Amino acid sequence: MTARAVHRPRSVGRGGDGGVGGRSGFRVALSLLAVAFTTYLAVGGLVWTTEPEHPIVQIGTVILYVLTTWVCIFWNARSEDPADPVRSRLGPRRIMPAWAAVLALAAAATVPNASWYAADASGRLEGYATWSLGAIGALGAIVMVRRRPVAAWACVFLAAVSAAAWIGPLDALALGAVGAALWVGVAQLISWLMDRAARDTAQLTEAQREASEWLASQEGMRRERRTQVQRALAVAGPVLAHTIAVGGHLDARERELARVAEATLRDELRGAALLDDDVRAALAAARSRGATVSVLDEGGLDEVDADARAELRAELAAVLDSARSERLYVRTSTHADVAVTVVGRSEGEDGEEEVDLWHEVRRRP
Repeated sequence: MTARAVHRPRSVGRGGDGGVGGRSGFRVALSLLAVAFTTYLAVGGLVWTTEPEHPIVQIGTVILYVLTTWVCIFWNARSEDPADPVRSRLGPRRIMPAWAAVLALAAAATVPNASWYAADASGRLEGYATWSLGAIGALGAIVMVRRRPVAAWACVFLAAVSAAAWIGPLDALALGAVGAALWVGVAQLISWLMDRAARDTAQLTEAQREASEWLASQEGMRRERRTQVQRALAVAGPVLAHTIAVGGHLDARERELARVAEATLRDELRGAALLDDDVRAALAAARSRGATVSVLDEGGLDEVDADARAELRAELAAVLDSARSERLYVRTSTHADVAVTVVGRSEGEDGEEEVDLWHEVRRRP
């Protein structure tokens, strides 16, 4: 039987030291870092040198921002199975729910406007009023990492428009709008690089698996060839040695033995998938009574498992034992229902050769 059971290397990213546990730990660490950074930005909105005109609004704005960022960080993402079969080997990607992206957009539209509304006219360039630009930039970066790029850039756009309306375009650019866009852009670049690295890892894993399969199949083929050579030597070796010893001068019996040995050797080379001890014995018996037998495997049994193949060989041996044809042709078949076809031909009463045996060995379910 050809070698089909091959070693499969452990998949990268599926358990083990570098698998799911490692990725989960990285996500937890990244989430905690995001919480710490957004909390730091939120504190900046509560530290003021001059009291805002509407402190309650300011405090409510900070609370809204913190809750929104925590929802975007920690809410369970839905899985998206990638269409790419190579990328899918590293598992589905995690995407933030659409309603969370809408919540982030609402915060991006509300937090900056509420902060500048809470500050008086003279305090709109203070840190507790402009903190929202950096805060929304951080929120946009989180949304970007959670696979919502359109929503991330929309958050930055809304914050920049609000800043330009309250403090003017130049001050908006100088006090955080550029930084917010930069954070989201860097987050998008990092996300792209991580996806590219994941795809490269998946391709490397696939190449390693295919290489292992190829090496294992080559080793199996080498072993099979060695087995066939050893069997061929066992069959043909004595006949060849005797032929050499007598200088090729063989009597009728020795010529018949050489013919049978040559046919047996041809069976081993052209129809190994059909052979077991019973089939070999049936073929030898047919040839010993003078029949000409041709055996050919054309790949019809490649997908047949070991148990089904044993049953097919047993039926084939029984058919060959009962056959009385002068010529026997045994072929495998790629037909969906027929695995092996046995055809027998003999000379009829009128001297013409006719088919006197036709047997199809059916495939097992």
